[in-house]
Amino acid sequence: MRADYTEIFQHEATVAKYEHVVFAPDSYAWAINKRQRRYLRGLVKRAFPYRRPVQHDFACGTGRAIRILHGLVRSAHGYDTSEPMLAKAGELGSFADLHLVSASGETPEPIGTDPPALVTVFRLLLNVEDEVRERAIDFAAKALRNYDAGLLVVENHGNRQSVRHLRHQRHAGSPWFAELDHVEIAELLDRHGFTVVERRGFALFSRGWYGNRWLRPLAQVTDDLCARTGWLSRWAVNVLYVARRTK
Repeated sequence: MRADYTEIFQHEATVAKYEHVVFAPDSYAWAINKRQRRYLRGLVKRAFPYRRPVQHDFACGTGRAIRILHGLVRSAHGYDTSEPMLAKAGELGSFADLHLVSASGETPEPIGTDPPALVTVFRLLLNVEDEVRERAIDFAAKALRNYDAGLLVVENHGNRQSVRHLRHQRHAGSPWFAELDHVEIAELLDRHGFTVVERRGFALFSRGWYGNRWLRPLAQVTDDLCARTGWLSRWAVNVLYVARRTK
C-alpha cells in the first residue's frame, strides 16, 4: 500500500494517465467497467423500485461510478481530496455536486442524508493505508445509519484469492501491488456496522491475459459469464461487495 496515495492524484499528469491510459477504450479496466455498469444499473433498479436513491461517491476520482448510474439516481454527490480529479470529473460530464474534502482529520459529512441512499467506494481500498479505509467506511456509515437507509457498494480490484496472487512474489515490496481478501473486506465493513449481502466478480483473469491476442478472447468470454452469473466470485481479480447496515 502507498502512504502517499492521496498526494499522487494531486498532479494533473497522473489524473490524465488514470483516465486516458488505465481506462482507455478496449483496455482491461475498460472491460471491467462495462461489466460493472451492467451489474450496477440492474442492482439499483432491483434494490430501489419505488424511489431512486441519492448517490454519495466517496473518493469519486474522475466520476466513473457517478457516470455509470446517470439517470437512475435522484441526485449525486462526489467527494475527493484531489482538485484535479474533481475538475476532470466535471469535464467528463459527471452530473453531480462535487466536493473537495480534506485528506485527514474528521470524516467528511455526507451532503444531505435523505433516504434512500447509495454509497459507492471504487478503486480506493486496495492501495491506501488502514486509516484511509476506515475513514471511507465511516463516511458510508454516516450516510447509511440503518438497514433501510440504502446500500453500500465497495470495490476490491486486487483480490488475494485470485490468479493475480501468483504474481505477488515477483512484485514483493512494490507499493502498487497490494492485496485484500474477502475476509478483510467483510471485517472492515463489520467494524462500521455493515454486512455483505451480495458479492459479484468481474474478471477471473488478470491484465496479462488481455494483452495476449490468443488468450484475450477466452478471458473475455469467461469474465463476461462470471459477471453475468455471479459464479466464481470468490476467485475473481475484481470484486464488488454490496452491504447493508445491520447494527
